[in-house]
Amino acid sequence: MKEQTVTRTSARALEESKVKFLTITALSIALVYVFTAFINVRLPIAAAGGLIHLGNVPLFIFAIIFGKKTGAIAGGVGMALFDLLSGWTLWAPFTLVVVGLMGFTVGFITEKKQGYVWNIVAILAACAIKIVGYYIAEVVIYGNWAAPVASIPGNLVQVGVAAVIVLIIIEPLKKAANRILL
Repeated sequence: MKEQTVTRTSARALEESKVKFLTITALSIALVYVFTAFINVRLPIAAAGGLIHLGNVPLFIFAIIFGKKTGAIAGGVGMALFDLLSGWTLWAPFTLVVVGLMGFTVGFITEKKQGYVWNIVAILAACAIKIVGYYIAEVVIYGNWAAPVASIPGNLVQVGVAAVIVLIIIEPLKKAANRILL
């Protein structure tokens, strides 16, 4: 009888864990999409106009607080969804991979190492992934090795602004998330 109770309790805990993961991940996808779609500035300097948005803010927050899996899904799906729904459809597969890898990397680093310095390291790694990933994407799309250089400043500004915001608010958010979710 006692063994059945333990098994049921374990099954219930596993189910609650799955529901919590799905809920948090769905919320993260939605917030990445909203921050990308509605808080942005189009740049006239890049080959296709370019876009600076704040979608990286919730991406980095969710990756730091909830880890690599949520970070990868939030970034890849949230921003690819923006591409699909906003006329940047050609970019969606690249975004799914590049931004998914950014979210995974931030989550991976901050799961292993905690603290302000490691948050900076994780965001710098994500910045490198963004620059290299979108450079390669633009080479593929435009067939030109020089044109993608024009997008690098916008990518740096985009990640830099997100980094400043996230690094200021992440510790209070982590404490709040721990109180709410535990």
